[in-house]
Amino acid sequence: MRLLLLALLCLGTAGAAHARDYRAGVFDYYVLSLSWSPTWCAIEGDARAADQCDGRHDHGWILHGLWPQYHRGWPADCATTEHPPSRAMTRDMADIMGSAGLAWHQWNKHGRCTGLSAPDYYALSREAYGRLERPEIFRKLKDSVRLPASVVEDAFLKDNPRLTSDMLTITCRDGRIQEARLCLSKSLDPVPCGRDVIRDCTLEDALFDPVR
Repeated sequence: MRLLLLALLCLGTAGAAHARDYRAGVFDYYVLSLSWSPTWCAIEGDARAADQCDGRHDHGWILHGLWPQYHRGWPADCATTEHPPSRAMTRDMADIMGSAGLAWHQWNKHGRCTGLSAPDYYALSREAYGRLERPEIFRKLKDSVRLPASVVEDAFLKDNPRLTSDMLTITCRDGRIQEARLCLSKSLDPVPCGRDVIRDCTLEDALFDPVR
């Protein structure tokens, strides 16, 4: 029995090591994730008194991250020889990411896996964010509404004619519209998402809060 337990422990340790043995720059496509800031603030940010949630910022769809993706699964926390970003670099991303802390976290978890330098990763993330039209109709809301998550997806598809429904997914959390996730090639052209990315929210009455 002891030998069996030891063998299982060794297998588990080897499996965990293998699961984290990711190579920077080796991936298939990107997922561009946009977070609806009022949702994050309602669920987490307000309780933390996060600066992102202060009304003076007027945040709507912010950049959550640009994530390297495999056709099945994704790399994270890759080893890299690139230098980490400076505080000035992360601070300069706060206008579209909400906080320097999120910018740092995204580099540390995802950016290192791209094979890019920190400045190039942030520049590519900003370019991808800028290429996507974010529907203005949601910024015009004055009060919270309940709507089908498919309405949010349809709005993105309408404002971005190059997109098809298999390239975009809308996620929910705690009964609220949470994120819009778009799949992009390494050259930032829209591409179909893998099966583990397309997980559309099916709520018919998802809560959608207005920009503060």
